[in-house]
Amino acid sequence: MNTAPLYGGLEAGGTKFVCAVGTEPQDIRAEARFPTTTPHETIRKTLDFFREQQELAGSRLTAIGIASFGPVDLNPASPTFGYITSTPKAGWQNVDLVGTIRHELNVPVGFDTDVNGAALGEGLWGAARGLDTFIYLTIGTGIGGGGMVGGQIIHGLLHPEMGHIRIPHDPQSDPYEGSCPYHGDCLEGLASGPAIEARWGTRAENLPPDHPAWDLEAHYLALALTNFICVLSPQRIILGGGVMRQGHLFPRIQAGVQKLLRGYIRARPVLEKIGEYIVPPALGERAGVLGAIALARRAAHSAGLATY
Repeated sequence: MNTAPLYGGLEAGGTKFVCAVGTEPQDIRAEARFPTTTPHETIRKTLDFFREQQELAGSRLTAIGIASFGPVDLNPASPTFGYITSTPKAGWQNVDLVGTIRHELNVPVGFDTDVNGAALGEGLWGAARGLDTFIYLTIGTGIGGGGMVGGQIIHGLLHPEMGHIRIPHDPQSDPYEGSCPYHGDCLEGLASGPAIEARWGTRAENLPPDHPAWDLEAHYLALALTNFICVLSPQRIILGGGVMRQGHLFPRIQAGVQKLLRGYIRARPVLEKIGEYIVPPALGERAGVLGAIALARRAAHSAGLATY
């Protein structure tokens, strides 16, 4: 029987689940993607995938990491630890994701938000390698943010909700009221993929690069990043998610951040190397699931089953 560590990773997204088995970016043995439907159906497909991979490997997975959409309960002392809690995703409120997978597969489970997981992966293998203070934002169906400060994943009262900060919104120039069911015109309500579609009547990928949507999008994201720079002083900012596949957004956001900061942050990456400071994820679309594998490695280390 194979006794070498082998990890499972689950990127549990509001749109799709991505499952993988492996140890690092160069060693992904299997991967599966499927839509996020009902909790029962989606979790069953997840369990089926990991059980099949264990049979093929001839051994139990060492640990599984879950990087999940939220909000989630990350407090190990809480009776609802491992639950997806007050999500606007229909049918997914108060779902015990960690407990179900741990019970069914009987392995240690590492758990965090999808963006904290992606940040961990980028810090270990990607665009933030060698840094101890950085943030990762995903701009897509929703907007979420996570990262590290002083080498530690950002936690606290709950976990970061960077997508729900309030930013200036001028209803004269942008009469769209916002898509967030909780806050209306927070960052997510103004700059997520669904907000772009609702405002302009078509999906973001259908809008040409010279469409006015993109200057407005870059403006909102630059406002948010300026706030994060002033509060957290990150050494790098990584922007992922479906909206950021529009590569022309990066120079607009970078220029917008410099304009808003007005030279106040006297740091060379911001003043002279902004193109190397606000960057896409080096792990690409695999950042989330690789982050989940990194969470699994941490869980195995905590359980004394492997080195990290």
